Amino acid sequence: MLLITNLILFIKMLALFLCFSLFFLSVAKKTCAPSDFTCRNGQCVPARWRCDGEPECSDGSDEADSTCTSCHMLWVSLIGVMGRAGAGYWIVVGNTDRHLFLSLSLPLPPTFHSPTGRQTCPPEKFDCGGSANKCVSLSWRCDGEKDCENGADEEECACAPEEFQCANRRCVAGTLHCDGDDDCGDGSDEATCTASATCGPHQFRCNSSECVPQLWSCDGDPDCADRSDEAVERCGRQAEPSHPRCSTSEFQCGSGECVRLAWKCDGDTDCKDKSDESKCPLLTCRPDEFQCGDGSCIHGTKQCNKVHDCSDSSDEAGCVNATKCEGPLKFMCKNGECIDSRKVCDSHRDCKDWSDEPAKECGLNECAINNGGCSHICMDRRIGYECECPAGYKLLDKKTCGDIDECSNPNACSQICINYKGDYKCECYEGYEMDPVTKTCKAEGKTPYLMFTNRHEIRRIDLVKRDYTQVIPTLKNVVALDVDVSANKMYWCDLFHRKIYSAYINKASDSSQQVIIIDSALHSPGGLALDWVHKNLYWTDSRDKSISVTTVDGKKRRVLINTELSEPRAIAVDPKQGFMYWSDWGAQAKIEKAGLNGVDRQVLVSKSIAWPNGITLDLPNRRLYWVDSKLHLISSIDFNGANRKVLLSSTEQLGHPFALTVFEDRIYWTDLQSEAIYSANRLTGHDVATLAEHLNEPHDIVVVHELRQPKVGGPIGWCLWSVSNGGCEYLCLKAPQITEQSPKYTCACPNGKELGPDMRKCVTGETVHGGNQVTRTWAPSPEILLTLASIHTDSVGGLLCVSGYLVWRNWRRRSTKSMNFDNPVYRKSAEGEDDEIHIGRAESLGHVYPPTSMSTLDDGTICEMTETFIHSFIHSFIHSPIIC
Repeated sequence: MLLITNLILFIKMLALFLCFSLFFLSVAKKTCAPSDFTCRNGQCVPARWRCDGEPECSDGSDEADSTCTSCHMLWVSLIGVMGRAGAGYWIVVGNTDRHLFLSLSLPLPPTFHSPTGRQTCPPEKFDCGGSANKCVSLSWRCDGEKDCENGADEEECACAPEEFQCANRRCVAGTLHCDGDDDCGDGSDEATCTASATCGPHQFRCNSSECVPQLWSCDGDPDCADRSDEAVERCGRQAEPSHPRCSTSEFQCGSGECVRLAWKCDGDTDCKDKSDESKCPLLTCRPDEFQCGDGSCIHGTKQCNKVHDCSDSSDEAGCVNATKCEGPLKFMCKNGECIDSRKVCDSHRDCKDWSDEPAKECGLNECAINNGGCSHICMDRRIGYECECPAGYKLLDKKTCGDIDECSNPNACSQICINYKGDYKCECYEGYEMDPVTKTCKAEGKTPYLMFTNRHEIRRIDLVKRDYTQVIPTLKNVVALDVDVSANKMYWCDLFHRKIYSAYINKASDSSQQVIIIDSALHSPGGLALDWVHKNLYWTDSRDKSISVTTVDGKKRRVLINTELSEPRAIAVDPKQGFMYWSDWGAQAKIEKAGLNGVDRQVLVSKSIAWPNGITLDLPNRRLYWVDSKLHLISSIDFNGANRKVLLSSTEQLGHPFALTVFEDRIYWTDLQSEAIYSANRLTGHDVATLAEHLNEPHDIVVVHELRQPKVGGPIGWCLWSVSNGGCEYLCLKAPQITEQSPKYTCACPNGKELGPDMRKCVTGETVHGGNQVTRTWAPSPEILLTLASIHTDSVGGLLCVSGYLVWRNWRRRSTKSMNFDNPVYRKSAEGEDDEIHIGRAESLGHVYPPTSMSTLDDGTICEMTETFIHSFIHSFIHSPIIC
């Protein structure tokens, strides 16, 4: 019996050896690159496309059963998965009496099939069950979208015990039930509530039955809807808020704010109380003129001329510029007449010039001879013929078809677009996963949520479950907001108190946990942005007309820019590239950028812009979005100011937008006029949805998720690495990465001082304004060099491995097709046109670095390449198709 058992074991081992041999022989014969999959017809496609549910090989061999199932079943029959150990899998060979174990620190692919042929999902995935045989991200469960075909991911979803479930099945915090606000959106959280007869011991009861903190009464700022907290009979005097004094070129609204004088009586309300449009004469245009939406007049001939002559583009709205005689159902006679194509060659002369009945062409099939000269499809018509192309191709001339580069359309894919002959494919950046139903990229990890200011409070909305909770109550007039996701901290500024605060998000509701960062020389802060890598906080001040920076503890601060600013409002930062961006809605409205240290200032947008309020950065796709409260637009540009695009134009959802943020494929914004929060598709502007209504002056808004603040490779902030504070006596600021030779950071001094000769210490002197700060190029200290030498010694083994791999790769290149990298575009050229693949992003990068050569790789990169190569080799070794 033991002899038979050993014989069976020997036969299985022999079969395994033969499969290995055939595998290496097949590898030697392949002509595709090692990272590619070879189709049966010789076509090369990226290996990651194999068995992904979409055929990319023209013969479909990348999705064939023999490719995706047989190989797996062969391996399962020879090698059974016994169990998981740590990060790897134990694999057993043979029968249960004699085991040969192989431990691999490599997980099986997420679509691994069990011996029964059914796909098993890893712990971080949700199993759709049933016949779907599909895994989706666990964070997608109960997010309001059916990601499983059978809808299993949206079944049995309910609110948590501490939450209130609205009639529309939305979940809000239990504390918001019967609080006087319609938090559900359908009023169900306030439907069965009775008005409280009294307020708390430290609250004031308004005549409208509202309760506000006692400290807010008679403070010069009306907080009750009926203004009873500032009534003369209570306060003894007419307590009015201290409104700013408007300049001679501005109009002061009845509600206190200042707007441009030219905006008064222009047909568009700009003041909160609409006082800029009261007592205005009725605007009329001449009979031969067109009246724009803002009341202005243009000549009638300028309507529908494909040029936006009105500032609100109303002169081009509803225009149809289509030729009337187009399409297969229409036929144009030679004299210009248009008739039904069914009347052609019907032995009846319908064209006045008889051109619909040519004797020699009626009844002739030109496609029967040499396919009409068409490269692909020939369609015979009643008169003549037409060449057509299959899907994914277009006519280059009247007969020849060429590939359509679908990736030239920036809206083709959610993130990464890959074009190949006859089709294209969408992929996602690291940290995102493709939704199998909507084909959009959705974030992995924790559930994202919105956080927004609502004047007297800060609230949050869960973007998956739509839970609605309160973060900080009883604030006075909070406007700007930002967060530090990794530290779980939030920062906000209060216009009434003129202070900037910070707190841990989970403790922010406790006023004793709120820390004051800035409490002096703060006049009218309107925008706030955190450099989450180097831990610096930036803000704009419209009264002081400046942009400043401080460390997150508020101990070191400096004015970076205070020239050529009129009404700076929103601000956003890109710590990786070292730039900040801001909007200015002054007399010369514009959007600008500069380095995080105040240098390299440049204007991005200065035309067709009136009141740029909020701005936000889409870092993965390298685009900047902004809202224009005057033109009622959401627009975007790339980080260099090019490729401008209008995303959405609406006087309803964009009546007076204030701030916006972007995440995944959605863009979110607040609107002061409708007191609501909206969202729309960031690529098309379609699918506008309302997330929250009946708010109280919603201002700033941010998305809280780790992918909104991606980690930067290399040292964790140059100012925090090795040398304390970069060797700077005062501030250490990230420098803009314009070229490869750009400094990593520069030192800065407090207002009133400037850098000394060593460019690190500060000396008393004239204030160095933003844009004139001297920069210092970073060079490694002796301590860093010693550390690098130690790392170099430890990585000799890794270098030897890579050297061996490079020798093998050079030999391999002689028999494989070339692989060229042109950042950020990946191109692969084969001998035949049918194998050409082009991978590119939807937008170009702001600053593109040259390709890294092997001689300049640091040890961390070499070690990463070594590890990647080993894992890639083992993975391809185990999971590549083996034909035995």
